[in-house]
Amino acid sequence: MSVRSQKSLKWIFIFFVLGLSIWAIYSSSQKSSGVVQAISDFAAVTGSDAKDGYGTYVKRYSAEDRPAAEIRIEGEQYAALEGDGFELANGFQGLEGQAVLTPESGTISWKVQVDQPGLYHVRIHYFPIEGKSSAIEREFLINQEVPFKEAEILLFDRYWGNREDEIERDNRGNDLRPRQIEKPAWQIASFKDNEGYIDEPYLFYFGGGVQTVSLTSLREPMAIDYIELYQEPETKTYEERKAEYEAEGAAAAEGQFIVIQAEDATLKSSPTLYPISDRSSPAVTPYSASKIRVNASGGLNWKLPGQWIEWEFEVEEDGLYQIALKRKQDQLRGVYATRSIMIDGKYPFQEMKRTRFSFNMDWQTDVLGGDEPYLFHLTKGKHTIRMAVSLGELAPLIETIESSVLKLNEMYRKILLITSNTPDPYRDYQLDKRIPGMIDVVREQAVNIQAVADYLEHSTGERSDKVAVLHTMVRQLNEMAEKPETIANRLNSFKVNVGGLGTWILTVREQPLTLDYLIVASPDSKLPRAKATLLEKMKHELGAYVASYTEDYDSIGSTEESGRSVTVWVTTGRDQAQVLKALIDDTFTPETNISVNLRLVPGGILLPAVLAGEGPDVALQAGEDLPVNYAMRKAAADLTAFPDFEEVASRFRESAITPYKYDDGVYALPEQQTFPMLFYRKDILKELDLEPPKTWQDVYNMISVLQKHNMEFYLPIESATNNATLVPNAAFAMLLYQNGGEFYRDNDMKSALDSEISMQVFKRWTQFYTNYKFPLQADFANRFRTGEMPIGIADYTTYNMLTVMAPEIKGLWDFTIVPGTERKDGSVSHEVASHTTAVMMLDNAGDKDAAWSFMKWWTDKDTQIAYGRELEGLLGEAARYPTANIEALEQLPWPIKDFNNLERQWQWVRGIPQVPGGYFTGRHLDNAFRRVVNESENPREALSDYILYINDEIALKRKEFNLQN
Repeated sequence: MSVRSQKSLKWIFIFFVLGLSIWAIYSSSQKSSGVVQAISDFAAVTGSDAKDGYGTYVKRYSAEDRPAAEIRIEGEQYAALEGDGFELANGFQGLEGQAVLTPESGTISWKVQVDQPGLYHVRIHYFPIEGKSSAIEREFLINQEVPFKEAEILLFDRYWGNREDEIERDNRGNDLRPRQIEKPAWQIASFKDNEGYIDEPYLFYFGGGVQTVSLTSLREPMAIDYIELYQEPETKTYEERKAEYEAEGAAAAEGQFIVIQAEDATLKSSPTLYPISDRSSPAVTPYSASKIRVNASGGLNWKLPGQWIEWEFEVEEDGLYQIALKRKQDQLRGVYATRSIMIDGKYPFQEMKRTRFSFNMDWQTDVLGGDEPYLFHLTKGKHTIRMAVSLGELAPLIETIESSVLKLNEMYRKILLITSNTPDPYRDYQLDKRIPGMIDVVREQAVNIQAVADYLEHSTGERSDKVAVLHTMVRQLNEMAEKPETIANRLNSFKVNVGGLGTWILTVREQPLTLDYLIVASPDSKLPRAKATLLEKMKHELGAYVASYTEDYDSIGSTEESGRSVTVWVTTGRDQAQVLKALIDDTFTPETNISVNLRLVPGGILLPAVLAGEGPDVALQAGEDLPVNYAMRKAAADLTAFPDFEEVASRFRESAITPYKYDDGVYALPEQQTFPMLFYRKDILKELDLEPPKTWQDVYNMISVLQKHNMEFYLPIESATNNATLVPNAAFAMLLYQNGGEFYRDNDMKSALDSEISMQVFKRWTQFYTNYKFPLQADFANRFRTGEMPIGIADYTTYNMLTVMAPEIKGLWDFTIVPGTERKDGSVSHEVASHTTAVMMLDNAGDKDAAWSFMKWWTDKDTQIAYGRELEGLLGEAARYPTANIEALEQLPWPIKDFNNLERQWQWVRGIPQVPGGYFTGRHLDNAFRRVVNESENPREALSDYILYINDEIALKRKEFNLQN
């Protein structure tokens, strides 16, 4: 081994030992003052705390006193209000005295006299007023300033629980997943880290004298009774608590054995934590080989830091008890899931703040405390156990990798500035000389990432895929440091590996755990077997095999039957179908006495089924092109024939109805409507001294600045994998509508793309790719995440994806309305085209009035709100429903600022008409675009050639269906 290699290993070992020492400080710091020092030390070594972050803030005030005084600020005694909707209420929801009701926007401030300056924890007594079913968000300010970055968004939970006390079954004998409803109550919550990095509540410094504290509403309304400055009491260790038991003469309980089924949880922090069905083992209770049984809790939904589930139980006698959990943690190989456990709202002792559950593919029973079980002193009567997802000892590791990702992405952008994203493989860019400190950054991050990998291997005892990603990154960073002349050639793999680190953060932050039941029992109790025997497994497999032939898994069972019925086909997943069926059984069937036969079908089965006369009465999630195509063939029902059609159509914007108009009729109602928005990285634009563009001239002005830094502006290019149904390009449609153009003319009998406006717009559109070299293919979400594309236009549902998949850039990006085109009168048009999906009635529906009743119910505001909230509760924020109902979208859980941006853009949305033969428009628009970009053909000539094909197809289809020309 060379001397250099020996020195490298030596330094890695030193930093690893240093990392473990810091870790020991962090994990053993149980007292609040110790936590302050541990966080400060960690920040100082890893640099993981931003200059405006909590770690830096606490370090700045670490020498300050921790006064024992408690200072209460009564909610109704506010000093100032900004915004409307604040109210005072007496006896609100059973409260004694007054409370102030705060809306989902605006700021409320209080004056508070602080006699003893120092560090305080802060807690609030609040009631979650009915809103949009999401967590409450507030920004906290002291003397009109946010003390640290994390205080910009503080989360306050709502309480959720099963609507039914007992699990119901459908007419097929399957358990129905209990619907989750809010169970609001007054509650006390400390201001704490909602990301899970810090166990203790935040500390805030208050100077002496009169101080001003403010809460700015970001999402959801809440009632406030009081805010309190206080000190969090010390939590004792188990040894200290055990000594107290002995001193008190507490004895072990005898003959007690309480089983708490996990699916019977009384409260949860999120509607996503509904009971689940686990069929992995016949040992799970209750169990059926063929039927669906709701028999577990948690699973993949119970994985995000801060999520908690609470159970209630009753003990018959005072004494010391042990607690055991039958659990399965089969997702995190090479890492462990962590839970904090509270009994009756308090941690029994320090060790319960971080309880590990290691990886195992099978069910197993864990006694808290392991070989020497912890004993818990419980008094006779009712008690609660709350288990919350915690990052625990993984927190500083994840924070270190997050810091590395941000620094490596920043370094990547600096390299990109010199080399571009297609560097010359034969050129030495001398990056180590042109980017000061680059090698130091690379070496430092290699050491930090290596320390994380070593700790994980040491603590879990195995080297898994979770650690392999880290080792790959370390290996590349070391090679880059040793051979800086090769960095340019490694640029692409470097970007991929940094992206892999981002994904690592996502996967390790998620801590899934499935529970079958909890046991509270006497210390001498024998625990039941967790695993199934070989004979039970054989019976299970045989029963499941037989059930695959005898059970109908495509139909969604009903809870009741009625005289009239409607057959509805849906092409989404089973989870979405279950949500829809639950809503049907709850409201539609009881209100109308019409039963619904809901079936899950593959996407392409509708056409052959209709031709065979076996189609449904109503089809959901129909593509934008289907209703008019079916209408031409007399296969879709004209909805304008119903007397209340206009009233129903008023639920939507005209743009959403446009694609379903044909021959003076309307043949579908819109379900979902999406449209483009402008996404931008606030941090990078600030670095480049740029503002989000308001007009296309601003876009042209910023392109040169971006390209100077080897960054790019993104315009959407639809995939041409299914060229037959390709919709007109969103960027072209945007420019066309903003300049007053149209897609069709002469009562939709001819293409209008031969107009001078269309020709000019087409030329401008193609020039983005020919003159300005915009990429033809790009993964916008990932390149936005790395900063290569700090700005771009994309469908607004990209917001959901970025919220979930890019936590490391949270707070660093935003979205707004698209750039506009200046009109002659000086105003600016921000028009965009939308894309929709529809619910359509087939013309051969047996009971059209019943089918119309279903369509009206399905597109109603209340149903769309309920479906959207249930779906987000079921699948998380990534599944936020883009409803076309105007009033319903406003009631879905969007932060108020983001919804206002959506609303501003929605007012500019226009629909693209569907005409006979119109499928040629998107197809040949793309063909003309490819000829210009790939073959350098003249834009006007290329588009003119394809317009002939479009007009010929329109004329052919009109002739085929005997339409007037």
